[in-house]
Parts: sequence; C-alpha cells; structure tokens
Amino acid sequence: MTQLVSTTPGLYPLPDHAKDDLSSLKGNQKEDLITGAESDEIEAMYDNVRESLVERQQDAGLDRVVEGQARWDDMIAHPLTVHDSVDTRGIVRYYNNNNFYREPVVTGALDFDGDVAAELEATRSLVDDGFQAVLPGPWSLADLATDEYYGNEAEFLGAIADFLADEAAAFPAAETLFLLEPSLVENPPDDGMGERIPDALDTVAGVTDADVVVHPYWGALDEKTHAHVLDANIDALSYDLVSEPDANVYNVQEYGTTDDVALGLVNGQNTLVESPETIRERIEWFTGQTPAEEYGRIYATTNTGLFYLPVNRFEETLDALGTATQEVLA
Repeated sequence: MTQLVSTTPGLYPLPDHAKDDLSSLKGNQKEDLITGAESDEIEAMYDNVRESLVERQQDAGLDRVVEGQARWDDMIAHPLTVHDSVDTRGIVRYYNNNNFYREPVVTGALDFDGDVAAELEATRSLVDDGFQAVLPGPWSLADLATDEYYGNEAEFLGAIADFLADEAAAFPAAETLFLLEPSLVENPPDDGMGERIPDALDTVAGVTDADVVVHPYWGALDEKTHAHVLDANIDALSYDLVSEPDANVYNVQEYGTTDDVALGLVNGQNTLVESPETIRERIEWFTGQTPAEEYGRIYATTNTGLFYLPVNRFEETLDALGTATQEVLA
C-alpha cells in the first residue's frame, strides 16, 4: 500500500511579528544580518520564528517538518551568500519572477561552513518524528552563482556538490532531505554537463541516511535531464502537477521514475489555495495515468517554496496538505 506523506520544500514567508522586528533594526545590525553574523538579539528573534514555524506545521498535521528557512533572504542562494569565500554583489532577478537575491560570486575555496547545520540542530530538538532537511540542489546553486575561482563549469559544479555534501554530512539525523532544483527546469544542463548531474546528486545524497528527494519546479524536466536525474542514486524525484502536469506525466509514462515520488500538488505562489479534495484528485489522477502498479511512498507537497505567499495563505496551504493526506490515510 502506498504511503502518503505530507510535506513542503520549506522557504517560508517571514511571520508578521518578525517583519516588524526586522524593520526596527539599525544599520550595523542589518549588515550583520545579511552576512550571517547575527547578534544575540537577532538570533533570539529567529529562534522564536523557528519555533513558531515548527509548531504551525505540527498543528497542520504535516508528516514531515522543516526548519522553514526564515533567514534565507536570498532564497536557495543563501548557503553561498553567507560563506566567507563568497562576495555578494548586484541584485539579480530570481528566475523569471518578481523576487530578487544578491549575486553570490565565489572567489575562494568552498570549504565547510556549517550555517545550515546550525539551523537544523536548533530545529531538531523541536521535532520528535518526521524531521526533514532542505538544501539547494548542486545544479541550481551552481546556476545561481558566479565562479571566479574554479575556472570551468564542470569543476565548479563538482565543488558546489562537495560543498553541499560537507554541509549535509553535519546535519542532525533526518527522515528526509529535499534538494531544491528549479534550475534543472529553468536552465537545464547541456549534453556535456547533463552527464555530470548524477554524480553531483550522488555526492550530496551519499553522505546522508535520509531519504533524498530531488525537487525541480516551475515546469517539467526535458527528456534528457529527466533521464540523467534518474541515473542518480536518489529515493524520489518530484513532479510539478501545477505548472506542467501533462508533460510530467509523459516523462513518467515514457521513461519511468523512482519507486517513491514527490508530487507538487499545491501552487506555492498562488493565493487561491487548493482544497483537500483537489489535492486528493491530483494524486489519484497522477497514479491513474502512470504505469507503476503502486508507489512505495508519495510525498504530497507544494510545487515551489512558500516564500511568495502572504502568511495567512501560507498557513492555509499547510492545513490543506495536512488535511488531504490525513483523510486519505484514514
């Protein structure tokens, strides 16, 4: 019997009370914040935010609980923008939407940093069961960054993968690790780099006992990229059933998929939140259209991070996912 697991890829909006606290920061405090060198006061604020985000997921009945990435102002570029070997320069549009991040320019060796591990250590004590870690995938992080140190695209991708693996190796024990890979859709690798994608994913996945889910979004992988990702030793590949349901189902029909899958069932950017009934219908539609007799596990999730939503719609999204899977399992 297929196990349904409700979860999210993180990247949550900052709660209103935290926005008020941040707006009151003074110049030096703001500079410390964007470099990852927060004062005790700011750390305490983020501790409170973390606790509230964890509690809200638990109240919604989600099967996997994430840290929420409230500090990730640069979204999935964050693990680089706080690194000592990275300069942050101009403001860059985040893919094809109205959000922006500071361009991370790698100017030295990407050695171990531990920033994300520290966040997750603080979260782990708040979660008894179903803890989930979140990282950018190696292709997306390399795509969002600029290399002024390694010298060529292949070496840079390898360095990014090694960096993420070192970070992931320091994580506390987790049930699941989501690797966020929108660039696999938005800027897919060419033939030469595509062949390096499995090794890059394996480098990260190989350091953890967690189930590793590769989560592309904003569409469907092209056929070659889909095949390359399936060559990696991962536990589940994700399919965006909001943006490109037919193209994603076609990939599975033609080329198969992992034994477990993640399904982007709820629009992470739209304030019209899908009902639990719609979520269940999309699960049934996918399983009815694809050839597997039965998936071991289906992660029911949003198609993107939730950074884009107002706080009230974000909370409604958590509730919808939790309710949909609880009722199916009942």
